[in-house]
Amino acid sequence: MSDDPTNLEHLIDCLIKALGARRHRVLLWLHGREQETLARALWLWRTQCWQAPLWLGATGPATDIPVLPMAKARTRLGGEQDLVVFDAASTNSGFDPDAFGAISGTLRASGLLVLLTPDPWHKGDPEPDADYSRLAAWPYHPSELRARYLARLARRLSASPRVLHWPAGQPFPSMQLPVAPSTLPALSKDRDCLSADQTEAVERLTRLRRRRPLVLSADRGRGKSAALGIAATRRLLAGERQLWITAPRPAAVEPVFERLAALLPQGQRENNRFRVSIDGEYAQVRFIAPDGLLDALQSEAIDPRSPPTLFVDEAAAIPAPLLARWLDAFPRIAFATTVHGYEGTGRGFQLRFRARLDKETPDWREYHLRQPIRWAENDPLEALTRDLLLLDAEPAEDEHAAKALKEQELRLIDLDRAVLAKDEAALNELFGLLVQAHYRTTPADLRQLLDAPDIRLLAAYAGDTCIGVCLAQLEGGFPRELATAICHGERRLRGHLLAQSLATHAGHRDAAKARWCRIQRIAVHPAARRQGVGRALIDYLAARMAGENIGHLGVSFGAEESLIAFWRAQGFVSLRFGLSREVSSGEHALMMGRTLNEPAGVLIEELNRDFQQLLSSLLAFDLKRIEPALAAMLLWEGPVPVIDERDLAKIEWFAAGGGELASVRPWLAKAWLAWWRGSSRRPPHEELQELVAPLFLGNESTAQEGGRKSRLRRWRALALRLYDHHRSRNR
Repeated sequence: MSDDPTNLEHLIDCLIKALGARRHRVLLWLHGREQETLARALWLWRTQCWQAPLWLGATGPATDIPVLPMAKARTRLGGEQDLVVFDAASTNSGFDPDAFGAISGTLRASGLLVLLTPDPWHKGDPEPDADYSRLAAWPYHPSELRARYLARLARRLSASPRVLHWPAGQPFPSMQLPVAPSTLPALSKDRDCLSADQTEAVERLTRLRRRRPLVLSADRGRGKSAALGIAATRRLLAGERQLWITAPRPAAVEPVFERLAALLPQGQRENNRFRVSIDGEYAQVRFIAPDGLLDALQSEAIDPRSPPTLFVDEAAAIPAPLLARWLDAFPRIAFATTVHGYEGTGRGFQLRFRARLDKETPDWREYHLRQPIRWAENDPLEALTRDLLLLDAEPAEDEHAAKALKEQELRLIDLDRAVLAKDEAALNELFGLLVQAHYRTTPADLRQLLDAPDIRLLAAYAGDTCIGVCLAQLEGGFPRELATAICHGERRLRGHLLAQSLATHAGHRDAAKARWCRIQRIAVHPAARRQGVGRALIDYLAARMAGENIGHLGVSFGAEESLIAFWRAQGFVSLRFGLSREVSSGEHALMMGRTLNEPAGVLIEELNRDFQQLLSSLLAFDLKRIEPALAAMLLWEGPVPVIDERDLAKIEWFAAGGGELASVRPWLAKAWLAWWRGSSRRPPHEELQELVAPLFLGNESTAQEGGRKSRLRRWRALALRLYDHHRSRNR
């Protein structure tokens, strides 16, 4: 440190006071030799009486300083820090984009985020750090990867006027801050709320009515989750005895439970429940993960006519089809979402879900919280974080994209990631398209796009406007001995999701030996959808991969009817269906594949044949609680059964009043499959799909409301329709 320690301490005091007067925060960037950089950060840690300091990294500079690993940064969501040291300089540490995104939002006004980096960052030539081990799929070592992502971060930091840059051996930097204090939040008349925006959000949540959903949106730091907690408290005090909340992860709703504990001190937190006695009766707020929410409704303690109120936090990070099922199941429901954040994007959420809200619940309402609470408007750190992590990434405006499509010819190209990393406008537009199209995007996804090995990045452009993008990853190609170990569950290597899963869980060693190209993401601009852009990108990728002697295309996604139909239309067939729902998304994973050459077709055919043979058993036992419409989509693949006179006789007998459903289930199931698979296209609202649950899922209660006799009458009527259909075709 070149400054006199006493003077340096005075400069830091002045900086903190200036930030406090403006309710701002700032990033202080330190770089140099590792030990010297750590020593300066340690001095900063010890020179002030910080109230809530946090050191993020692999190891600390001293034994008396507690260190939080980068991977646990999200556990601090909902908390507040006044100093964060982010150690990306140590040899065994690195820059974790997700940790940076999470922890920057916890820093309160007048706080410092101290970023430590190796000296090559300042020189514009960073090398892959220890965190790149998460990117280094077999057979790569982290040192073999490129660090385009880190180079971009270094360029943005060096060029930003919002950064306090303190190189080794230089005086402590100064920063031009606004002369006048920034606008303070509008005062709230509600003592529990910290802004007028938050007060309004709480009032709307408290007044939530049946079939009138509320959508809350906000950028980070606006008190959205705390508003859910305040409103939950008031609903309990008003007489509600049970309220449920869900989010992609329990940590996302910690602010909710913190508000409950503060406002209802007589209550008690028990894991993911908050219980309290009000007027002699027990009431509770319960967190339920997305994958267990619909199952929880089946409890005998729940009145199906009046299920609990449901608050959905970080709704943008949950698949829209699952949100739609909740919309149907919960008459009183509110969705809260971050507009620009590492959990997902509010704009993408609205594009995917607004049409469903308009159709199903036209009286839905929305409210946007604008005023920050932890810091003031024009906060330097908030603006810098958005820039570094591309949280504001947006695709081209709809009007601009539509005009480009009309005036320019569509062209498909392979993108050079080194060039893309240095073209900020092009990167912003392309990444914005990916973010908008996918329900969950994290800051680390940008690093994956720029630096992961064996990536293929294709795009569709109309003029200079990005209309579509396809991100794919090469997989497989394991040698025989390693493939055998993977198949037997003895080895699991980093990456290669599709190749290893099919070998380990489907029992096909050749799936690990084969070379795959897995499509990770594909996105088409809203102005260009249903114009064949997605198909063109997939076919272009297929041609490129065939030229590289890659025999198989693959894809893995959360199983949902429209997505299955899309991939099937591109020539993909089902290979494996996950038995468990993902906790965060509430959906089962489906893997599908497409053959690119004749030799590769053998493996795809074997995997698909195994899938078909296994499916009926899975539906009857392991998957009996999946949605009937999804089961129907899975059942579409396979040969069309031949219906003979004996089959028809059985069905006619049942339709005329003979026997029980169990007596004819095999023949009815065969006839249903023949009708379903023989259809030239999917009949979306066909009544015969009511038979899926009782015939294949063992669920006889979903046909219609009423008792056993009314259900049996309905099944006989549907059996008659099946009989008439096949009788007319057999003539």
